[in-house]
Amino acid sequence: MQTQTVYDPRGIIEAEPMALAPRVKKIDGLRLAILDNSKWNCNKMLRGVRDELQEKHKFSAINYFTKDSFSSNAAPELIAEIVANHDIALTAIGD
Repeated sequence: MQTQTVYDPRGIIEAEPMALAPRVKKIDGLRLAILDNSKWNCNKMLRGVRDELQEKHKFSAINYFTKDSFSSNAAPELIAEIVANHDIALTAIGD
């Protein structure tokens, strides 16, 4: 009988488990950060979601941020700014 060896290309991932951020009960009055990953369709999709959210909710501020490249992490300074100045964040992959 012939056998085959199958390799898992994912390798070994070592990461500490992280808890999800606590969910807010109400978004009215909160400061919303929108983070665009700079993929081709992300801008259109996120702005559409923003427009729908604005029809139903009153945010105290909405700020739009764009990563330099979809293939890299957001700059630590950008993440720090979002965390320091916003209550909630919205992001997506715009493929």
